[in-house]
Amino acid sequence: MDPIEILRVSNLPPFLVDDLHKAYLMHDNNHITDPDVLKRVVAIVGGGESKVDRKLLSILPNVKMISVFGVGYDGVDVAAAVEKGITVSHTPGVLNDDVADLAMGLLLSVARQIPRADQFVRAGDWVDGPFNLTKKLTGARLGIVGLGRIGLAIAKRASAFDMKISYTARSKKAELPFPYYPSAKALAAEVDFLLAITPGGDSTRGMINQEVFEALGPKGFFINVARGSVVDQPAMIKALENKVIAGAGLDVYYDEPRISPELRHLPNVVLTPHMASGTFETRRAMADLALANLAAYFAGTPIPALVPECQAL
Repeated sequence: MDPIEILRVSNLPPFLVDDLHKAYLMHDNNHITDPDVLKRVVAIVGGGESKVDRKLLSILPNVKMISVFGVGYDGVDVAAAVEKGITVSHTPGVLNDDVADLAMGLLLSVARQIPRADQFVRAGDWVDGPFNLTKKLTGARLGIVGLGRIGLAIAKRASAFDMKISYTARSKKAELPFPYYPSAKALAAEVDFLLAITPGGDSTRGMINQEVFEALGPKGFFINVARGSVVDQPAMIKALENKVIAGAGLDVYYDEPRISPELRHLPNVVLTPHMASGTFETRRAMADLALANLAAYFAGTPIPALVPECQAL
């Protein structure tokens, strides 16, 4: 049998690349120049940040499957894929715990100023006097923007800190005990910490804006473990610079990995390099699910994790 030919469109963990090479004939999109190869490619695989748009799909006439290594897939033009009869899968569920853990780490880091305290001790500044007082996390009010699987995992952890949890989402979830607010702005006005874990894409682009930061106020903190696109980043930088809000903990950015100098130099921000799912265990589980999605498609069996837009087809 001829090998199944697939196209890789982003960096992937070496262990996933090795497994893909064992099962398929894999091409790199930066190296394909032969039109005949483009015609033979039947599947695309890439990370959550992959850009798979209508233009790319137009030069791959026989692609029938896109396997996203990640829960987010806002870089994929799913509407165009569906029009062309292309199946799209992703890797939800397996990264819930890691993202929720890092969200709590960022909450603690910004509230207790842990990175600045580390620098304070290393620089020998302690001998000149005590560190500044910080913000108590236990019992504080946490507002979650987007209460899906990961949001619920965060709420579970925050409950162990006796945090008072409320949320906003596309609609109220009657089965949940938490107070619901109709918008991020309304939610921000009622909390000490505002945490974004909503999907990216056009529907949420820039939803955390100047009005939201003003509602959060000078004692409030913002945490983002969603997508950089959900935030009006210039407005956030101004809010941080002008003390409109107290601080922020960020794992995602608008143009990552290129981070604006203003953001990197702000003292009231904790920055991590989009590492929420970045543990050996979870990346292996994500790789296994991405592989299982591909294998199921080519075997003609049910695909474990279709994106919602493809589940009803």
